[in-house]
Amino acid sequence: MPTGIHKKIRLAETGQLPSVIVRLSSGWVVAGDVQPLRGYCMILADPVTRDFNALSEEERVRYALDMGRVGDALLQVLGAYRINYETWGNLDPALHTHIVPRYKDEPDAQRILPPRQAYDWGAGRPFDLAVDGEWTEALAEALRPWKSPGHL
Repeated sequence: MPTGIHKKIRLAETGQLPSVIVRLSSGWVVAGDVQPLRGYCMILADPVTRDFNALSEEERVRYALDMGRVGDALLQVLGAYRINYETWGNLDPALHTHIVPRYKDEPDAQRILPPRQAYDWGAGRPFDLAVDGEWTEALAEALRPWKSPGHL
């Protein structure tokens, strides 16, 4: 059964997903549909797989490396001080990881909580290429050395 992740990947492959940042060897890096924290993005495993445990050892290494590379690039591009990584897949059972930059200027009470507890995702600002284009382009450039050949 196709999931929302399947649909996003299909749109990314055809150039119809405005939130695409870059295609890495393990999957697509896309900006979050909402931006409760500037730079929130996800990596969507491609080919789609059920979860991290369904990957071969080689695929796990590639996915984990790409995930860390996105985090490193967010630290560099946005000046975040920490990156939170969340891989759930309960609602949308296809491997994807939420990558959330955290900032020192967040209120103390929020900064110490996981992002989904600290912020109201439903009230988050929607992704807007006009607003988010600068950081998504900078992130794509920072990830260029690991870009999958033949994509974006």
